Amino acid sequence: MLRETALHVAIAHGSEDIVEELLKIIHANKKEFENALKYKNDQGNTPLHVAASTGSLRTCICIAEAEPSMGNELNKEGKSPLFLAALLGRTEIFFHLHSICESHLGTSYYRKEDGETILHCAIKREYWDLAYRILLLHGELAICVDENGILPIHLLAEKPSAFRSGCHLGWWSKIVYYWTPVDVPKKIDTSLKRREHKFPENYQTCFSFIQLLWRWTIIPVGKVCDKGKKADEENPERSNVTLKLRHEGEPQVDKETPILSAAKNGIIEMVERILRRFPMAIHDETSEGKNIVMLAAEYRQTQVYELFCKRHLRIESMFHKLDNRGNSALHLAAKQIELKTGLIPGAALQMQWEIKWYEHIMKSMPRGFLHLPNKDGKTPGDVFMDTHKLLVEEGGKWLSDTSNACSIVAGLFVTVAFNMSTTVPGELDEKGNPRLEKQLAFNIFAISSYISFYSSLLAMIMFLAILTSGNKESSFRSTLPMKLLFALTAFYVSIASTAICFSAAHFFILRQNLKSAAFPAYSWAVLLLICFAISGFPLYFHLTWAIFKRVPHHHQMITPAGFHIKH
Repeated sequence: MLRETALHVAIAHGSEDIVEELLKIIHANKKEFENALKYKNDQGNTPLHVAASTGSLRTCICIAEAEPSMGNELNKEGKSPLFLAALLGRTEIFFHLHSICESHLGTSYYRKEDGETILHCAIKREYWDLAYRILLLHGELAICVDENGILPIHLLAEKPSAFRSGCHLGWWSKIVYYWTPVDVPKKIDTSLKRREHKFPENYQTCFSFIQLLWRWTIIPVGKVCDKGKKADEENPERSNVTLKLRHEGEPQVDKETPILSAAKNGIIEMVERILRRFPMAIHDETSEGKNIVMLAAEYRQTQVYELFCKRHLRIESMFHKLDNRGNSALHLAAKQIELKTGLIPGAALQMQWEIKWYEHIMKSMPRGFLHLPNKDGKTPGDVFMDTHKLLVEEGGKWLSDTSNACSIVAGLFVTVAFNMSTTVPGELDEKGNPRLEKQLAFNIFAISSYISFYSSLLAMIMFLAILTSGNKESSFRSTLPMKLLFALTAFYVSIASTAICFSAAHFFILRQNLKSAAFPAYSWAVLLLICFAISGFPLYFHLTWAIFKRVPHHHQMITPAGFHIKH
């Protein structure tokens, strides 16, 4: 169906030995099979295209050495074999082919008709090692735009998970992060040798890549943005840079600059490095008139916002800026967006974060901005109330459902704890005192039963208090979360004390026959119960963190499956 040759089929099926035999036959009969290596199937793929797609380095080398000019051949999608290798992240194949075909390569091999380059592809698919090496080979690709006017650095600014600031790491992951030795390429050769550096590969390669990308992009782009069209006419050199950026057409007018995209995505490393190289980028604005501070406020990027709150970077005009709709940074912070701003489950705790973020922005703004109306006649407070109505309802429902379920369980614990506390293990002596009162297990039973009863009773009361509370916006700031924290604390204490109480009482049943095995058995039982209880602790820890944390942080959590979850 695809009008393929035997060589195409052999390569597609990974038959390397057969491919080599066919190449020997072709080489021995050059006149008869003159165009065999350049023959294209219905998709426009040559044998080298197929080899680059299948990932066989040995086959790619054999074909490229037999016909080095094949590196420039394009299929019907406008992709060369080297472009396909880069698209699929086959670093080793790409650079071996480049080494073999280098003298025959033009500029068409690394760029499609729509302007997308191999550097765009590598960044989109997060092949940082490959992207860094490509930039060393072709630095000019850093200022090449596609048909949408997108530069490689724009794509990089949309990858927060590639940076340390964009990822939430647990304590164990942080230790691994700082102590994992990896290899970072420093020069390009066909053997792909590497040098060792004690930094995580993904981020260290990114940093090296950014440094090189800055050298080719930031200063030229900055000059174009700063001086504008009039300066292009006066300065031929700058005009040439502008032409490169336009790529035979004007980029989108409303396209965000790299620093704005980085600020919106919370990539503090990019923001700092761009400002270090080009300080005037701090005044960049979107087509809607939003500056860096306003984007950081709108998208809850704590680290970026705090960076501009520092004295050496604080420019009052940036905090006084209004967008085209008359919104200040406080208006934008008051709007509810889909992005979650903390590692917090539940609508109620999300509402708490929203209030905390709004208050944090309000403290950094001039007093007059608190009641400043936008073009719709709404103050920041009005915007907050209007956009958070649904979240308040969801938060109230979440609190009610959680409290209702927990109060039922707490009520059962109260009943059990009451029965245990009124039942004395062992017999009473002539004076009415327990015969076992001098034993350690009895004392443990007495104390734990007391704690179990009152903690479960307190938990039930607190959950009922939440159910009877009003769901006002201000209640989500501290009142409701604190009630929930106290209720959960009492609830978990009742679980632990009930387990200890039961084990201490049951110890007297087995103390004669299995006395030696009783303590280990109950210890393991209590430990197992605690482990199961810990599985429900994330809510408790997140709640505690949310109450005592000053402002939320925005992260990307990378799951074991590789999915990027925004928080």
